[in-house]
Amino acid sequence: MTTALDHKAGAPASLAAQVAQADMNPCGACPVRSLSVCSALEAEELRRLAEILTNMKVDTGHTLFSEGDGADMLFNVTSGTMKLYKLLPDGRRQITGFLLPGDFLGLSVNDTYAYSAEAVTSATLCRFPRRRLEALLEEYPKMQRRLFAMASNELAAAQDQMLLLGRKNAKERIASFLLLLSQRAVRRGFKDNPVHVPMSRSDIADYLGLTTETVSRTFTQLKTSNVIALLEGGKVRINDRDGLQDLADGAA
Repeated sequence: MTTALDHKAGAPASLAAQVAQADMNPCGACPVRSLSVCSALEAEELRRLAEILTNMKVDTGHTLFSEGDGADMLFNVTSGTMKLYKLLPDGRRQITGFLLPGDFLGLSVNDTYAYSAEAVTSATLCRFPRRRLEALLEEYPKMQRRLFAMASNELAAAQDQMLLLGRKNAKERIASFLLLLSQRAVRRGFKDNPVHVPMSRSDIADYLGLTTETVSRTFTQLKTSNVIALLEGGKVRINDRDGLQDLADGAA
C-alpha cells in the first residue's frame, strides 16, 4: 500500500517556509538529487520535472508494484530501502536487487513490470507518469544519458550477482555482499563502516541464493572469527576489512 506524504500542521515558521519551498520545487530540495536521474538538470528543468512528480511513502513490507502490473509509473527512491524480486515457477522468490536513495526503478521494455518491488524499510519515492517522463527525456537528452548510465550500472550489478551465485561459496557470497553495501554507502557520501544492513536474513538468502539458516550461520562464523561485529539497528561493523576482502576473493 502507498500513502502520500503529509506535512504536520502547526510547524514552526522556519520549517513551514522550508516545506513551502519544497512544495514549490521538490526536486531542488531533494537531498539525494546528486545521486539520481535528476542530477543533470538545471533549475528550470527541475521545475518542469517537479510538475509531473508525486511524493509517496511506502511502509515496511508493503508492495509498490507487482510483476505483471501495468508499467505506467516510474519511481526514484529518496529514502529507505526497496527490494526487487521475481517469483519462480516453483513458488520460490529470487531477489534481484536492493535499491537505496538515488536509485531509479520501474523501467520496463514492455508495458508491464518484469519484477515486483517491496519496501524493506519505510521508504519515500518520487513517482513519475511514464509517458510524461518519457516526453521530458526526449526534450532533455542529458537526463536521458544519465538514465542510460544508471541502467548500465544496474546491468553491471546484475552481472556481479551472477558471479556471486555461480562461482562463490556461502562465506564468499556474504563477504562480497557486505563489501558491496560498504562501497555503495561511500558512493552516497556515507561512512563505509559500520555497514547498514536493513535486510532480513531471509532477504539476504533470497538475494544470494542461500538458505536463511546458512546466512545466519555464516554471519555467526564471521562474528566468532572477529572479522565482523553485529551491532544493534541492523548494522555490521567490519573489524578486518582485508580479511573480509580475502574471504570475498576466495583467498582465505
